Amino acid sequence: MSKRDFYEILGVNRSASADEIKKAYRKVAMQYHPDRNPGDKEAEEKFKEAAEAYEILSDADKRAKYDRYGHQAFGPGTSGGGFGGGMDMNDIFSQFGDIFGNDMFGSFFGGGGNQRGGGGRSRGTRGSNLRIKLKLNFEEIANGVQKNIKVKKYVICNTCDGSGAKDKSSIQTCGTCGGSGQVRKVTNTFLGQMQTVTTCPTCNGNGTAITAKCGSCKGEGRVYGEETVTLDIPAGVQDGMQLSVGGRGNAGERGGPNGDLIILIEEEAHKELQRDGLNVAYELHISFPEAVFGTQAEVPTIDGRAKIKIPAGTQSGKIFRLKGKGFPEVNGYGRGDQLVQVNVWTPQHVSSEEKAMLEKMADSNNFKPNPGKSEKSFFDKMKEMFG
Repeated sequence: MSKRDFYEILGVNRSASADEIKKAYRKVAMQYHPDRNPGDKEAEEKFKEAAEAYEILSDADKRAKYDRYGHQAFGPGTSGGGFGGGMDMNDIFSQFGDIFGNDMFGSFFGGGGNQRGGGGRSRGTRGSNLRIKLKLNFEEIANGVQKNIKVKKYVICNTCDGSGAKDKSSIQTCGTCGGSGQVRKVTNTFLGQMQTVTTCPTCNGNGTAITAKCGSCKGEGRVYGEETVTLDIPAGVQDGMQLSVGGRGNAGERGGPNGDLIILIEEEAHKELQRDGLNVAYELHISFPEAVFGTQAEVPTIDGRAKIKIPAGTQSGKIFRLKGKGFPEVNGYGRGDQLVQVNVWTPQHVSSEEKAMLEKMADSNNFKPNPGKSEKSFFDKMKEMFG
């Protein structure tokens, strides 16, 4: 059975904003929430289906891949996509619990605060995401590259191992929630008594309280430092593309999970080549005699230099295509070409002897422009170059 379109699952169009997608997911998730539909396997599957759709569409990088490649972008053998068939309900609550909020249904159905599956407690506060720019040259983009970069960010405090406490004896069970990280409240409504579960305001869901703070991190469990991060950049990325590395952002407070590292790709300009999507363009200038008699020229490519044959009688503007000499698709099998446009160089200054020879040639009918039907128009050449 083929998967349904993620946008269709959430009931939004493909141009929907991040906020619209979030609201749509919350609506669908609340409709099919297991606590609202006890024992209903179909509702549970739709709940999981909506979570998978939101997991992809709420991430800018994953959404861009899905828009381009569809479900194939996250099929077997690929990384960073979807829960798949082995999805756990606890994973949904722990990852998207904040979507449900702390209203009556959100808390009652186990989705409020920082709960895990409606019964666990969170540990610390999640670290924020980090954004960095990474410059890559054409060769690195074409072949993929591994980069080791130093990132300044919040890292786990080595003195207290992220606990924020001076020592183990300085950590005590929270007196407000009794260590559960949650407080429960029963209220009377027109539907009867409703029990709501919220994050403990005293310990912020940790379940513990610190009596003496760590001297190195002042109780935060993290310090500002530097970390070397190894990045595996796939071949074919483009300028402006964002890649996400989970858990390599700022460390969380008091043992909370790390944020993500967002990498913005910047493409370094090549001194001779121009990029157009998957294709590479190059302008080759030849002399008039070379255009008349033909020649062999050497042109730069992403992978080095290549020789091409220019046949006799080549017209200025002629485009030669070097198959497979362009950029590869990201997570794909296709590869672009290199387009070499030939321009016949016209000298701006000539000697008196050269002028006499040119004037003599100008009188010959053979040197008067006479394009045939086989010659491509300007518009045909533009379609060939950018098609």
